[in-house]
Amino acid sequence: MTMAELNMIVAEVIAEVEQRSKTTRRNYLDGIARMEADPDSNRGMLGCSNLAHAAAGAIDDQADLLDGRKPHIGIITAYNDMLSAHQPYEHFPAILKAAIRQAGATAQVASGVPAMCDGVTQGRPGMELSLASRDVIAMATAVGLSHGVYDAALCLGVCDKIVPGLVIGALSHGHIPVIMVPAGPMSSGLPNAEKAAQRKAFARGEIDRRALLKAEADSYHGPGTCTFYGTANSNQMLMEIMGLHLPGAAVEHPHSDLRHALNVETGARAVAISRRDAAPRPIGRMLDARSFVNAIIGLHATGGSTNHTLHLPAMAAAAGIDLRWDDFARLSQIVPLLARIYPNGTADVNHFHAAGGMGFIIRELLAAGLLDGSARTVWGDTLADYAVEPKFGAGGLAFVPAPETSLDTQILRPVETPHQPNGGLAMVAGNLGRAVIKVSAVDPAHHRITVPAAVFDNEADVKTAFSDGQLHRDVAVVVRNQGPKANGMPELHSLTPILGTLKDQGHKIMLITDGRMSGASGRVPAAIHVTPEAMSGGAIGRIVDGDMITLDATKGSLSVAANLDNRPAARQPVSAGAFGRELFADMRDQAAPAEHGGGINMLRRYS
Repeated sequence: MTMAELNMIVAEVIAEVEQRSKTTRRNYLDGIARMEADPDSNRGMLGCSNLAHAAAGAIDDQADLLDGRKPHIGIITAYNDMLSAHQPYEHFPAILKAAIRQAGATAQVASGVPAMCDGVTQGRPGMELSLASRDVIAMATAVGLSHGVYDAALCLGVCDKIVPGLVIGALSHGHIPVIMVPAGPMSSGLPNAEKAAQRKAFARGEIDRRALLKAEADSYHGPGTCTFYGTANSNQMLMEIMGLHLPGAAVEHPHSDLRHALNVETGARAVAISRRDAAPRPIGRMLDARSFVNAIIGLHATGGSTNHTLHLPAMAAAAGIDLRWDDFARLSQIVPLLARIYPNGTADVNHFHAAGGMGFIIRELLAAGLLDGSARTVWGDTLADYAVEPKFGAGGLAFVPAPETSLDTQILRPVETPHQPNGGLAMVAGNLGRAVIKVSAVDPAHHRITVPAAVFDNEADVKTAFSDGQLHRDVAVVVRNQGPKANGMPELHSLTPILGTLKDQGHKIMLITDGRMSGASGRVPAAIHVTPEAMSGGAIGRIVDGDMITLDATKGSLSVAANLDNRPAARQPVSAGAFGRELFADMRDQAAPAEHGGGINMLRRYS
């Protein structure tokens, strides 16, 4: 398609990211060059015993693997059947191996990585392991790719921390071409808005647990990704707009004929861009500042998950790229909101897909000069080739031009008539520090609020205060000591029904926390990821009950009308030595601030 000239602000942000990342990016690329030159990255240079061990379990591919002339593809899988989105992966490796053999190569499952379900662990001790699991997944991916026998890799993952972890781990072997393999969403069940209404009814005591459980089961009812636009589906949008999987692969059902055809094509594509090809596409060279700025733009245009204000800087850092919240803030001012998907609207991701989906989004943004179409991708040549959608019929798989008009403007709109003129995320700053707010789902009337604080150190105390009637008023619920260093930065999504109920009662409500909220949250104004966190001496740890707090998402400010200088900081690590949390103590101690991803600080390694 014909692209417009790149928007001046987008070009400036890319240039600024490149300039501030000059040293770290160079050091990262130097590392790739060393790996490319190292005999340990060449299967043909392995000792006989090393190679024999690699081939011993290959069964039908053993002879070809020992021969060494065919490309060999490693598969990293996050399969488990605890996670509905990952259950379909049980059979994907066999499909991919067959496709790779047909393309003249061989493949092995290199390793499995953990994949926890945030939906199961919300409000429970396991949630304190959630963000840290991203870095565990990255390490496990690096271990899987460490054997020095792979010419390319396929990474199977969908949800929350899994995809960012896979990308970070893959970038540690940046000399290897990598393609992400999504699984797709479950079919539409109980509408998300009705599910949310049932949750609030339960919080008010109007329905019993049996009725709530039925609503939840009717919503989360089968294999595939949850259908709301949370972190999992935001992951898939990002991977597509960053060119890390095939066009149209983000939102296609796990068991459709089209999904199968996309998997087959993905296997063949991994062979085509492998290190054995004349023009390989190693992930560490392919992903650059353009790719990550495009990702931020996609996040804004679709109203994606706030979690990616953590994950995108962390992924970028793994490639030696210094991505900052200031970049998010600047781009938010020029990128319109084109999609309304729950919680930003009533539609789910299947409705979004039917209305035009990712092909329409990419076509619109390219045509408006809001994406850098020159960014490299695993399919085609550049992102300019991604304004298409896959079709499967008698003639096999084909990629056709994306629709030029939305089939439902309540869900998906063109750049000329967006849902709102700026992005779905905003950054706020003031004497309480810096924070993130998702504005796409918040009524504009609630973008500026000044209310007194009620301070808590955990979710349980908030719920107790609600049950006791202490929060039925205008209030800023401050939940501190929830940052990466305190307790691993859990999501506080279980507070959403309570806060939503208070808002529905006509109260002015907001949440202030150094923790996270689920990507499915957003209807209540929430300044989250507050940094510095309380454990690092941040101002959020100095707030007391009754302090007047002002949140202004329009002006980008977060402040408290009090002199905090002489107040002691309430540093209170709340993790107990149980449920595995003790194993992550060192990770919490070393965790980077939220603005740098809340985990391993890779930029420090490349400085």
